[in-house]
Amino acid sequence: MATRGKAISVKIATPKVIKALETSLAKIEADYASQEASEAKYQKAMEKYRKELGAFAVKHIAKAENLRSSYRSWNNQLNIDFDLTVTKDSLPTEPERDFVTMNEYEYRNQKEEIANAIRILKMTDEEVVNTSTYNAVARYL
Repeated sequence: MATRGKAISVKIATPKVIKALETSLAKIEADYASQEASEAKYQKAMEKYRKELGAFAVKHIAKAENLRSSYRSWNNQLNIDFDLTVTKDSLPTEPERDFVTMNEYEYRNQKEEIANAIRILKMTDEEVVNTSTYNAVARYL
């Protein structure tokens, strides 16, 4: 590890690193398992937000500027765009994702790498983990 050009040499107890990796692995598994439910909840909140935004736009259409329209005869749709000058506080609040989405391949790779690191660290007779080994697994902690 280096901080502003100065090397830092740290020795961490192997059982502490193993425990931290096991905790990290459990968290990744739990997050991945709950990801589908969290995404469904987020999509439901986004649908509500879109409806609120539409209602806001219709309510304030009299203040619209720069009105543009286009008619598509092939599917009988009329698209109307307009600009509204508003303050951020007057708009409905857009929901935010409070979770991290992880692809299946990414989940499998991380899970496998953490499990391999745990297996290797459990096989060692060393009481401490050196800095280079810690750097290799630090991104999972």
